[in-house]
Amino acid sequence: MSPTHFGFSTTAEEVATLLSNDIQGKNVIVTGTSLNSLGFETARVIAKYANLVVIAGHNSERLALSEAALKREVPSATIRCLNLDLSSLVAVRKAAAEINAYPEPIHVLINNAAATIGPFVLTVDGLESQMATDHIGPFFFTKLIAPKLIAAKSTTYTPRVVALTSFFHEYAAGIDLVDMTKPDEAKYEPFTAYNAAKSANLLFAAELSRRAGGVINGYSASPGVALTNIQLKPESYDIFVAREIITPDRKPHPNFKWKTIPQAAATTIVAAFDRKLDARPGAYLDDCHEAAIAGPNFSDPMLSSQLWSATENIIGESFNFL
Repeated sequence: MSPTHFGFSTTAEEVATLLSNDIQGKNVIVTGTSLNSLGFETARVIAKYANLVVIAGHNSERLALSEAALKREVPSATIRCLNLDLSSLVAVRKAAAEINAYPEPIHVLINNAAATIGPFVLTVDGLESQMATDHIGPFFFTKLIAPKLIAAKSTTYTPRVVALTSFFHEYAAGIDLVDMTKPDEAKYEPFTAYNAAKSANLLFAAELSRRAGGVINGYSASPGVALTNIQLKPESYDIFVAREIITPDRKPHPNFKWKTIPQAAATTIVAAFDRKLDARPGAYLDDCHEAAIAGPNFSDPMLSSQLWSATENIIGESFNFL
C-alpha cells in the first residue's frame, strides 16, 4: 500500500508502517489517550517507532491503564504520562511546565482530546466545557510548549501540531466569539457547541501555520465517525440516541458510515508524519488525504485571525513566534 491508496478503510497501523521511517526518532505528545479511544490507538501505533511518546490526560488512573497497555504491546517503547486537564488554564500551565523541563525537543503535538458532548457545564475558568477543552485549552498548551516544538526545527524537518476536528464542522453556523468569552446557558445546545469547537480546531491549525512562518506547521484531521468511549458516557448517551447517532442498545446507527477506531485514527497519523504535507501547511485532512473545507466561513483568514485574537484575550497572553 502507498499513500495514494490510503482512504476510508485504511488503518492507523497501515499508515504508521508505511511512514515508520518518518516516525523514527520523533518525540510525540498525544492528548486524550484513554483506552478505547482514538488517542490511545494513535499512541499505540506511534509507540512502535518513535523515540518518545507522551500520553496526556486528566485522569491519572486511566493514564496508568493506557501506559500499562502500551508497554505490554511495545515493551521497548519509551512512554511518559502527563497529567493534563485542558478545562483548567492553571492545570494547562502546570502540564506545560513539565514538558518544558524535558531535555528533549517535541517534534509533534497531537491535540486529540475532546470534552464530553453533554449538558451545559462551565469550567473553573467560567468557560463552556466543550470550547474550553477542545480549543482554548489546546491553544494555550500549544502556546506554552511552542519553544519545545521550535527546538525540533532543522533544515530538513518542521515540527507539527495536529488538531483533531470533525466533518461536522460543515454543520456549524459559525463561532460566536462573544459567547465563547461569556457563555450563555440559554444559547447552549450540545451539538451546536461541538460543531463550533470542531470548527475552531480547523481554524486554529490554519492560523497557526500562517503565523508561525514556517517554524511550525499546523494541520487539522477529521477522523470520521467511530464508536468510542465518548458516545457511551452516561451524560452523553441520551443525547447521541436522540440524534440517532447511536441506537438505544449502544450500537452504531445506520444513519452514518462508521469507521473502526483503527480506521478513524489513520488520518491523524498521516497529518502528523506524511512528509508530502510539508508543502501544504494548514491543510485539512479527511480519509487520509487533504480535503476541501466545507463552507466559505471556515477557510476565511479573517475569521481565523479573529478567533486567534479572541482566544488570546481569554488566556490573557499573546501567542506569537518571535
